[in-house]
Parts: sequence; structure tokens; C-alpha cells
Amino acid sequence: MLRRTALALAATAALLGAVPLAAQAQSGPAGPVPPPIGVPGLGAGPGLGGAQDRLTVTVREAGAGDGTYELRCRPSGGDHPDVRGACGRLAELAVDGQDPFAPVPRDAMCTMQYGGDATARIEGTWRGRSVDASFTRTDGCRISQWDRLVPVLPSTGS
Repeated sequence: MLRRTALALAATAALLGAVPLAAQAQSGPAGPVPPPIGVPGLGAGPGLGGAQDRLTVTVREAGAGDGTYELRCRPSGGDHPDVRGACGRLAELAVDGQDPFAPVPRDAMCTMQYGGDATARIEGTWRGRSVDASFTRTDGCRISQWDRLVPVLPSTGS
């Protein structure tokens, strides 16, 4: 946990140090506004870069959200129940430098709680890379991972 925090702080410091002084001189109501930057491994940022994002989201045992949906972003489309919200959430996570499809680390210490039988699988292409990720709600880490992806995945209400 401390190692992950230290790495996140180091990455943030490196990114902030990479912003040119001219960009730092731009200011808005809240002070300097850094330019949009690409996140290594996550593409060029929302609305920038290459191919369209195309994902197939399959949800089981989650209740009303069960089914298989196509989600397209940049430009948005598909039969996902909340295309705009799902694409927006993925863009937010990318801007924050997070990989929404990363597995829970093997050494993560997770609370022993059960969030239900819901399962999901997301396959396709996102930000120019292949995605094949599975999600459950079998412990605190996996519940948090699922909840972070709402509305890409349905809210289970638990």
C-alpha cells in the first residue's frame, strides 16, 4: 500500500515537472491550468489520439443491468444503457491516470466482505489497446473496482 502511494506521488511529481513553464503561466479562476497530457499506456487523453474505443460489456447476476452491451466512445454510440455516462467515466479515469481495466494487485489487502453474485466481463479496444477484463464483487477490493466503473458497469445498490 505504501509502495503504491509512493509510486503515485512520484508519478504525479514527474508529470507536474514535465509541464512547460509557458503552460504554467496560463491561468484560470483557480490558478495555473496545465495543458492536457497523455498518460503512458492510456493513450493521448479524452477525445485525442487514434482509433475509436469499442467495448463489449457482459453483465450477469446484477439484476436489472444484466445483458451484453456494445459501448463505443470517441465518437459515442452502441446499445449500452448509458453511453454518455459510461464514456464520460472512462475519460475521467484516463485523465486521472488510472487504468480502469487493471486487475486488483495480487498483494492487495482486501476486506472480507461479499458484494453479491454479480460478474462482468469487458472485452474490446480502449485507447488503442486490447481489453479483456473480468469483474466480481467477492471482496472489498473487487467491490471498489466494480463501483469505480459505474456506470460502465451497473450499480448493484449494495
